[in-house]
Amino acid sequence: MPIPKVEPCHFLGEIPSFRIAIIGGGISGLAAANRVRELDSTADVTLFEASDRLGGVLRTEQRDGWLIERSADMFTTREPWAIDLCRRIGIAEELIETDARFRRAFVVRRGKLVPVPEGFTLMSPAKVWPILSTPILSPLGKLRLASERFIPGRRDDSDESLEAFTVRRFGREAFERLIQPLIGGIYTADPAKLSMRATLPQFVELEQKYGSLIRGMRAKGVEVRSQAGTGARYGQFVAPREGMQRVVDGIAARLPKSCVRLNTAVERIEYVNGWKIYAGGGSETNEFDELILASPGAVSSRLMAGVDGELASLIARIPHAGCSVAVLGVRRDQIAHRLDGFGFVVPAIENCRIIAGSIASVKFPGRAPEGKVLLRVFVGGALQPELAELPDEQIRRIVLEELGELIGLRGEPEFCDVVRWSGMMPQYHVGHLDLVKQIEQRAAAIPHFALAGNSYRGVGIPFCVRSGEAAAEQIMRNVEHR
Repeated sequence: MPIPKVEPCHFLGEIPSFRIAIIGGGISGLAAANRVRELDSTADVTLFEASDRLGGVLRTEQRDGWLIERSADMFTTREPWAIDLCRRIGIAEELIETDARFRRAFVVRRGKLVPVPEGFTLMSPAKVWPILSTPILSPLGKLRLASERFIPGRRDDSDESLEAFTVRRFGREAFERLIQPLIGGIYTADPAKLSMRATLPQFVELEQKYGSLIRGMRAKGVEVRSQAGTGARYGQFVAPREGMQRVVDGIAARLPKSCVRLNTAVERIEYVNGWKIYAGGGSETNEFDELILASPGAVSSRLMAGVDGELASLIARIPHAGCSVAVLGVRRDQIAHRLDGFGFVVPAIENCRIIAGSIASVKFPGRAPEGKVLLRVFVGGALQPELAELPDEQIRRIVLEELGELIGLRGEPEFCDVVRWSGMMPQYHVGHLDLVKQIEQRAAAIPHFALAGNSYRGVGIPFCVRSGEAAAEQIMRNVEHR
């Protein structure tokens, strides 16, 4: 859904300025606030954030030569919205690419790290020989995957789960050994429930158009020689040299200081010829003409309950999962593995207690002091939610044991921080797009109102930026037509 272009509002300075409230200071809310100000630099915007800082889950910590990301550590350039925002806020020149020497990932097979076959990207085997030679799949599994081009396309256009789609096209072994862990490392979701149309629509479209994903990829000219193997996907990722916090700070620096209200939880909202926002334990009342609700799904549902119970109920139907991230700093000589890749993913059938591991200091320079390694290990997710809730010391012990087996980590880390993101990852289950359509129709009927956030049409940073900016442009159209 492209963001419509909106011309700046030129007349607003001639009449009393309209007051615009934005609830939620994560990347969606920040993108919305920035876009409003871009469209009208005199706009009276107030951004409410319950915590003591902006950025939501995005947070970078620097200490003693380490650059530690507590959530996402990069974003894709495949979708334009995040990188366009970086250009507009003046930090595009600070973006760095992943290290081209190590653009590959590993998958765990019987307790060992095995490289993902060259040219295999999510569901795209672009080259035959790496598939035939990989030890990840058995001979029968390889044959079944290679026969995908002969499997008839599905005529039913109803939504389908990732598991059902993948098993139908590539067979169960390819699903369990390759595709489930690669997708699981992104969405931390249950593949039996994850919607193909909501998360990976490009592959649904390939099947519909070409009858086969392999034929479709080749028809589109996707060859390993032009993609640089499994590194192709990683070549599309960038990050600010000083970490993701730079994006947050770059936006915040463009907003008036009086715009941001930290440590201000919104307790209740009402609409009666305008918006009333009750904050500060409900004792503080603020009145606004327009509202952008960019808070997490659970918060948005709670706040909307007093305005539109049906909309609140619809938003509440979007389930959320969470995970814990163990961030470790170790000496390089404590690790036996060559560390010649960006990280690894773990198939559910391996029965490990971790989902994936990222070698942050291999992906980007400047993440660890010389001779040391920064690791990020993910625990929990939709398939093992109980593990994410374990005490820090138990998570630490699990992670050290698993890394000992997988990469030969020995001894104690210099530090091991456990970061918890409980219930922060929306789960786009089968039927999600139909549910979102209902949510959007209901929200559109509420005057002077827009929704934004990762609960609806994309969980990555670019999608959050697009969501916030689209909400801002919708609101500014409302202002123009008043």
